[in-house]
Amino acid sequence: MRRLRRLLRAADGRRLTVALLDVPALMGPPVVRRPPEFIVGIAEADELDAHRRLRRAAFVEEQGLFAVDDADGIDDDPRAVVLIARAGGTVIGGVRIAPVGARDIGWWTGSRLVVDDAARGVRGVGSALVRAACALAEQRGAIRFDATVQTRSSALFRRLGWTTTGSCLIGGVDHLRMRWPVDRYQRIVDATKSHLEALLEPRTSWAHGPAASLGGPGWVGDDGAPVPGTDVIAACDAILPSMVERDPEWAGWCSVLVNVNDLSAMGATPVGLLDAVAGRDTAAVRRVMAGIRRGAEAWGVPLLGGHTQIGVPAALSVTALGRTDHPVPGGGGRIGHALSLTVDVSGTWKDGHHGSQWNSTEGRRPHELRDLAATVARARPSAAKDVSMAGIVGTVGMLAEASGLGAVVDVADVPVPGAAGGGAVSMGDWLGCFPGFGMVTADPPGGSRMASPHAVTAEVGRLTPERGVVLRWPDGETTGAVAGGVTGLGPA
Repeated sequence: MRRLRRLLRAADGRRLTVALLDVPALMGPPVVRRPPEFIVGIAEADELDAHRRLRRAAFVEEQGLFAVDDADGIDDDPRAVVLIARAGGTVIGGVRIAPVGARDIGWWTGSRLVVDDAARGVRGVGSALVRAACALAEQRGAIRFDATVQTRSSALFRRLGWTTTGSCLIGGVDHLRMRWPVDRYQRIVDATKSHLEALLEPRTSWAHGPAASLGGPGWVGDDGAPVPGTDVIAACDAILPSMVERDPEWAGWCSVLVNVNDLSAMGATPVGLLDAVAGRDTAAVRRVMAGIRRGAEAWGVPLLGGHTQIGVPAALSVTALGRTDHPVPGGGGRIGHALSLTVDVSGTWKDGHHGSQWNSTEGRRPHELRDLAATVARARPSAAKDVSMAGIVGTVGMLAEASGLGAVVDVADVPVPGAAGGGAVSMGDWLGCFPGFGMVTADPPGGSRMASPHAVTAEVGRLTPERGVVLRWPDGETTGAVAGGVTGLGPA
């Protein structure tokens, strides 16, 4: 047992000696942390050269896959990223990832995975590099991640969760085409919408309720609900309490925005708002109200009244009322209908919400916002859904589910901010974010009439008999995005 003495200074300035006892029986043996055998990270300039030397030694000199050099166009692509494994300052392995094609649409590949002969006794280098490549590719916006792998090495990839999609020969050696399953959009819909069936129980708890419950036949799960016996459409949205607490004015603005979008998707003209707002003090609630007032003025919708509480946790919900003689259903799609996306690609990511909330609305003038809000009423598509927190892919899934169908989305056809300039926004983020103003509509092919000078409209897919949402790529391949229904509410 060791005795340590520590000098402490008392409040009156006297020095005190305190004995500290280190008792192994009570504290256990000292923890000895072994340093990691290697570390994986993004390569620096000199480490790129080391990776290329390892590649040449393995693929040219040892395996003979390439006659002279294994360099290719990816090495010259400024978007490519090389990950290397370092051990004691020495590069012992590496792999590179890069987008496919001149425009990054979220299709990435991994290649040139190599581990130094001298380090093959160090366990887990190859696996660590592959895992890091998958994580970094998804972080950079990949929603399809492929690799061509020597057949003898494919077991490692399968253990990590990769699937085989084909085979080929390279340099006379058998290879497998393999793919990493990216479940980004499934996770989004699971987090935002999948609980609705269990909570609402549309086929049990409400089966014998009033006819208009949950919107009534033809409107179950829609953006708004027709009020029986009237031309009124009612919609209601709540804002995340954390967002109300952190950014109250933006929360107030968004509470108007999302409700106007819901009414717009129904082809209704907004006529009034009712709010329920709560906060820790009057200053916090005043900031929320400032955002609501600013939004109400921008879209020209009166705040009719509501309810306010002080001295409680932050909360905000808004109910909106609109009018239309002919509401547009969310479930009016048919097999073979073309899916169109009408979206405002101006703006930028909202501060503090990068990758999840696109702010296209705060920079718009009132007449522009009101024109966008009237697009569905003017065009009267067969079906319409406004893009919600489930993102573009999730909203496509909700329209398809309400129509009793599935959908395929042609990724390369989706309008993206900055696409003409090389892709300022990753496709991975864009397809899963809230875009400010976005409408998914269904019509016979070539029949969309959705148009506004302040938005872009493009056909982006089709409704299909197979449930769920798949993404279709320029090479004809498809990848799963959402399995089955989004909400579980079924056909409207």
